[in-house]
Amino acid sequence: MTTSNQLAQKPKFSVAITTQNYQNLINNTLRDPDRARSFTASITSAVAVNPALQECDAGTILAGALLGESLNLSPSPQLGQYYLVPFKQKAKYDRDGNMIRPETTTATFVLGYKGYIQLALRSGQYKDLDVMVIKQGEYMGKDPETGKARFKFIEDDDVRDAIPTVGYMAFFEYLNGFRKVMYWSKEKMMTHADTFSKAFSRKGYENLLAGNVPQSEMWKYSSFWYKNFDDMAKKTMLRQLISRWGVMSIDMQTALEHDDTITHENDGQLIAERVASSKDVRLESAAQPAPQLEQQQTEQAVETKTATAEPKKIDLSSL
Repeated sequence: MTTSNQLAQKPKFSVAITTQNYQNLINNTLRDPDRARSFTASITSAVAVNPALQECDAGTILAGALLGESLNLSPSPQLGQYYLVPFKQKAKYDRDGNMIRPETTTATFVLGYKGYIQLALRSGQYKDLDVMVIKQGEYMGKDPETGKARFKFIEDDDVRDAIPTVGYMAFFEYLNGFRKVMYWSKEKMMTHADTFSKAFSRKGYENLLAGNVPQSEMWKYSSFWYKNFDDMAKKTMLRQLISRWGVMSIDMQTALEHDDTITHENDGQLIAERVASSKDVRLESAAQPAPQLEQQQTEQAVETKTATAEPKKIDLSSL
């Protein structure tokens, strides 16, 4: 049962990060005084200019930022390597009506598609790795002998940008010359998002594009699948490609394990809990728009819209 102390208002991040407990966690995780000071200044500044993050539980901000730092990824939204996305969790009660967890706003660690590329390239196995949108007329079908997708790209970037997107292509080439290309049509990606993203529906997306959503209901469309479908699709393509055929470094496995999770403190332990409840609502940041990236399906782990995940304990000192 949640105690009155646990229900009390927690300190803001700017105050919490100066406490001895938080400083000890930072120093024990990074194990470098100079790096710890630089990290503290960097994340404090990032939160200060982001009003939505300021409302998040301080422990979840620190845990997510430490994970990004341990992976040597930049929190800059311009680089798109990872994001801390505000996420509102409703209060949780047991069968007797006792509050187990109060309503709270937490920061979710979300890996961007450019972060996937960075982590993969660090393995030292890839000569090239990229993902891109495919425009109308560029997909030439499959080679009748090899079954591999064929493309003829439009060379003029200005002309290309004005043409509708019909699909997505991800590829990699190892240093030894092995190459793999994967193509999904936009229709297939739409079906994937509709099936595996709790915050997205095909019907809702079509209504949004048609301008049939009243302003009073726009809050329902805060998911990044609605805001930037192509970037979400790129992340999905990379995740599918690398999980099936690519080399995954330890850093990449760590990032995949914690992608789209909330890390919080409970009785002195840090618990990583995947965002799964359909009753929870993503929040937008006016100062720093962050992609709402939903957990994607892989060959190794397939989730359904009704599936839930048990909280997993993690030790940040091992990151």
